[in-house]
Amino acid sequence: MRTESMSPVQAHPRRSEPARTENPTADPFPAHRFDTVVRYGALVAFWLNLLVVTYWWTAGGGIRDLGAVDTALTSVGRLAGLVSAALLLVQVLLIARIPVLERAFGQDELIGLHRVVGITSFVLMVGHVGIITWGYAGGDIADVPSMLWDLTVDYPGMLLAVAGTLLLLMIVVTSVRPVRDRLRYESWHLLHLYAYLGVGLALPHQLWTGQEFLASAAATIYWWTLWALAAAAVLVWRVGLPVWRNARHRLRVTAVVPEGNGVVSVHMAGRALDRLPADAGQFFQWRFVDGPGWTRANPYSLSAAPDGRSLRISVKDLGDGSARTQALTPGTPVLFEGPYGRLSGRARSARRVALIGAGVGATPLRALAEGLDYGPGEATLLLRYTTDPLFVRELQDLSARRGLQIVWLPGPRRSPGSWLGNGMGEVDDRTALTYWAPDIADRDVYVCGPEPWTDLVRRTSRAAGVPAGRIHTENFGW
Repeated sequence: MRTESMSPVQAHPRRSEPARTENPTADPFPAHRFDTVVRYGALVAFWLNLLVVTYWWTAGGGIRDLGAVDTALTSVGRLAGLVSAALLLVQVLLIARIPVLERAFGQDELIGLHRVVGITSFVLMVGHVGIITWGYAGGDIADVPSMLWDLTVDYPGMLLAVAGTLLLLMIVVTSVRPVRDRLRYESWHLLHLYAYLGVGLALPHQLWTGQEFLASAAATIYWWTLWALAAAAVLVWRVGLPVWRNARHRLRVTAVVPEGNGVVSVHMAGRALDRLPADAGQFFQWRFVDGPGWTRANPYSLSAAPDGRSLRISVKDLGDGSARTQALTPGTPVLFEGPYGRLSGRARSARRVALIGAGVGATPLRALAEGLDYGPGEATLLLRYTTDPLFVRELQDLSARRGLQIVWLPGPRRSPGSWLGNGMGEVDDRTALTYWAPDIADRDVYVCGPEPWTDLVRRTSRAAGVPAGRIHTENFGW
């Protein structure tokens, strides 16, 4: 498939402007303001939780015990354990798929925060074990191994805590980039489900023997309530909601259409899809019940705006679970989780938008180009491709009907420090971007592609004056 033109900006006819809101003083994009409030509220709750934890450590003699070496070690070890437990709670909530957080942060940002919080929590947990054991050994480093054995064997819940710590160590190791890059997504996803088991095994030790957990009735109620709410969030949003939605909508494959370059579009239909709260640009976790391996979920974005009757995803054969989509047949049952992601109209705060994608990153952007409200010249789509671009006819139709401006960026990346294709000549990235979208600083910018590539687009957009809050990214590399 070839494009009809390789000019920087594809020509398009103009049409009448779409109707604006009846109240000119009303905010046309109120969702992003609500999400901003949620983000700040979550930040305040995070620090308040750590403040409460520190208060109970202080009230339990934490500062007073710093006077002697052995008690100081024990006190610092307790504080490390408390902060680690609080962060472990946050870590669980960040991946509990709580809708209000998903909408406000987006899954990419939540996963990034989850990694930072998780590693910090694990380091504090290891510090807690080492420091508090050293303190119980009277500050004598030689007695630490025997004291650690005694604590593990004799204290309630410690054997479970050791097992939980080992599971969490496995999660941390497999989250390191060099290790993660060697794992299939499905394997990595399955391993990380053990994080819940690790947290569950560590919990009894903290609640049965922790001094600050048992210091007062208020502290005991506080900690038990937080962990009960975290467990309820996981059960409701990660288990209950997907089960209910699948029972309600009963998706099945209706067609599999080749798009070229190893990409197929999978069309699905089900019941009451007009009640599924999905937006153009979002993604789901998909399981196709067609034989062995169906239990492994894969994340794919919608490649067409939801119309209340059907859903469509477009998947490139990368040799892993994505290869199975090539052989799907009509009638195959589909299980899903979602929708997820902030690469949608919900994040929008400006009338004009720029959509920038690479390769199969065109998938959610094609859906956004269809689903967003804009007039002629208010939306510009920049797509980089190495062979033939995806959705050419569909995008040209959107250009003709709605005034979508299209910029084709042919060729592989011209250098590691540029996100442009090698067919763009010697112009620098910022100059090219501001040429195609002179008002880029006043637009929302939606970006989808490999993580290093999206980082370069973000950097160029910031250099061109786009506020950080108006740059919305999704990385299709995991």
